[in-house]
Amino acid sequence: MNNPLGVGIIGCGSISTSYMKLGPLFKGFEIRACADISQEAATARASEFDLRAETVDGLLAADDIDLVVNLTIPAAHLGVSSQVLAAGKHVYSEKPFVLSLAEGQQLAELASRNGLRVGSAPDTYLGGAHQLARFLIDDGAIGKVTSGTCHVMNHGMEHWHPNPDFFYKPGGGPVLDLGPYYITNLVQLLGPVKRVAALSSIPATERTITSKPRNGEKLKVETPTTIHALLDFANGAAITLGASWDVWANGHHNMELYGEDGTLYLPDPNFFGGELQMTKGADLIGSPPEWEHPLGVPNQEHPSGMMANYRGIGLADMATAILEDRPHRCSLESALHVVDIMTSILESGETGAFVALQSTCERPAALGISEAQSLLAGS
Repeated sequence: MNNPLGVGIIGCGSISTSYMKLGPLFKGFEIRACADISQEAATARASEFDLRAETVDGLLAADDIDLVVNLTIPAAHLGVSSQVLAAGKHVYSEKPFVLSLAEGQQLAELASRNGLRVGSAPDTYLGGAHQLARFLIDDGAIGKVTSGTCHVMNHGMEHWHPNPDFFYKPGGGPVLDLGPYYITNLVQLLGPVKRVAALSSIPATERTITSKPRNGEKLKVETPTTIHALLDFANGAAITLGASWDVWANGHHNMELYGEDGTLYLPDPNFFGGELQMTKGADLIGSPPEWEHPLGVPNQEHPSGMMANYRGIGLADMATAILEDRPHRCSLESALHVVDIMTSILESGETGAFVALQSTCERPAALGISEAQSLLAGS
């Protein structure tokens, strides 16, 4: 693309390296500068990736920055994204892009008033495995989806994250931290949710950090870490979601969708690729071998082996959509509906009552093989 959008990043923590490393894979944007509340952190990242280090104010005033990626902690997302929009720049945020429906509506109003766009991670649902699931569902391969299950369970973040405190404060917890991957994928596969119900608890009110450099420190848990939720979709599907940081091991599939004619077993929606399996009736038939989606191709070494990682494809689609004047897939509307679902789950966990959703959205457009290829550099 001849005139890519200039991108600046605010927030130079660990997640910023993924955007900076993978950015050159995509068309539509070029990362040019970074900023952080710590100038030392911004300078270090800029040096590592040959970028320009800026103050936050300097980045927001820069003429060569059209779109800002907000990688600050969730509690700061609203304030930083509001600053970006007020400065006349588009914003793409890490998830969750806000912590309440009201915050999202505030951003939507500001963006509309300034003629700007808001986008939000996660974009993993655009990966090859999940787009194959979308294709199969839309093609009627398992019939109408009537129900399903999702499970995201482990034993928390204090074992590996150097500063895990925010995971256990309001705005954190497994629903708001990991739930976006699962719920966003469900929304792109099945459409919007109309009501939810949940049970929630805090089994351990204090946790011990075992990661470095704070090994042995205690942290207080201030948000539910085990949640069992029911999602009632507008299309009639009923999905069970289990999210917990109090589980050492489990035998659940990450996601199973049950249709009138068969079942889909989906890989972890926290990742772009993985094996998807399908049954016809009770007979396992696998997935179509001719599906060669570019965002399912393993491209990065992980402890468990090669995996597909295309973080930034949502940003590329948004930048290209701005240049082409079309809707972008990781939109404010769909992200806001996901936030509404997640916060309603937490509300139901507190009150014990069903909670009706106040928002809705259209399913994001599918990202087929040719559309995905067109967003990759070199195509």
